[in-house]
Amino acid sequence: MNFFKEAKALVKANIRDYGMYIALIVIMLTFTIMTNGLFMSSRNISNLLDSAGYIAVLAVGMTLVIVIRHIDLSVGFLAGFLGAIAAIFLTQMGVSVWITIPVILILGALIGLVNGVLVAKIGIPSFVATLAGMLIFRGALLQVTEKTGTIIIKDDQFNAIGNGFIPSIMQINGLHLLTLLVGLIGILLFVYNEISNRRNKMTYGFEVMSSGLFSAKLVLISAIIGYITWILAGYNGLSWTVIIMIVVVVIYHFLSSKTVLGRHIYAVGSNPEAAHLSGINVQKITYIVFGSMGMLAALSGILFTSRLQSATTTAGTLFELDAIAAAYVGGVSSAGGVGKVTGAIIGAIVMASLSSGMNLLGVGISYQYMIRGGVLAGAVIFDVMTRKQRA
Repeated sequence: MNFFKEAKALVKANIRDYGMYIALIVIMLTFTIMTNGLFMSSRNISNLLDSAGYIAVLAVGMTLVIVIRHIDLSVGFLAGFLGAIAAIFLTQMGVSVWITIPVILILGALIGLVNGVLVAKIGIPSFVATLAGMLIFRGALLQVTEKTGTIIIKDDQFNAIGNGFIPSIMQINGLHLLTLLVGLIGILLFVYNEISNRRNKMTYGFEVMSSGLFSAKLVLISAIIGYITWILAGYNGLSWTVIIMIVVVVIYHFLSSKTVLGRHIYAVGSNPEAAHLSGINVQKITYIVFGSMGMLAALSGILFTSRLQSATTTAGTLFELDAIAAAYVGGVSSAGGVGKVTGAIIGAIVMASLSSGMNLLGVGISYQYMIRGGVLAGAVIFDVMTRKQRA
């Protein structure tokens, strides 16, 4: 009985963190039942994660931007524009994919830094500065694609980023062995990290959950990771898009939760004035966050362009709104200072799951937009209610 009481109290105390996971599980179970299991098929889950990839990458950067109390509306068409530039490099200029990708990422970071300067140095509100950027990059995208409308990319290495899968060592009963090994490594790293964090907290006298509840948490999450890995291994295995998404979230999770830079970002978001008085360079943090956002927008553009195997005049449309929605659904606070990059990934998967499930059920696009809007409104209402309860 104590186990369930402790679990209930833990969920209640951390409802912002656990709420998104509960919502994702409910959504997946609902669509699985309504589609007679088709939703959780290997092919659909693989396509779902691939379709969420370019938005998830944007959502990670957007989370940090919102954490420091700003917004970036330019990232959608910035992603589309830089994807088109990558296409031009590969097709019209004959540049190698190994040179194109780093150049595009650096260009994205530099553009992001310009936004940071406009906001932090000159003092233009981020909404206005990035709205101007959105219009500029919308026009720039039309300019570079106006001759052909669509730039077809025939570079197999580049196209594999959005459509390819990691190689298979061998097949075991039709399952992708390397994917299973990656999943096993992921489970082991997760267990090691959780045990290490628990020991550190106990060393410094922090309160930790009971051994029974902690063990149940390890088993449950490991089982989920294993199940998703097994599903993907039954199709073509892990795609390069998913691998990139995992790498991005691991790097940004480490930077935001384990480094001085991460602590400074959350300090600026919680109270910029207090952070400045304590010696934190608020302008520098703003530059870094917006520069990071620009780089991730470039990566998103690469993923999307690679997935389509072409650059189009409409690339990037509404990407920024999808990223903002994913960030809020993932638990970022509109008041700043609160939000995790892991939550952004879950938020992106939640939104992608809604779209995938409704498509399988044949729900009209008009209703899909209204339902997704309702989910976003619900996430923000939940954030406001949670902050009022804590106050």
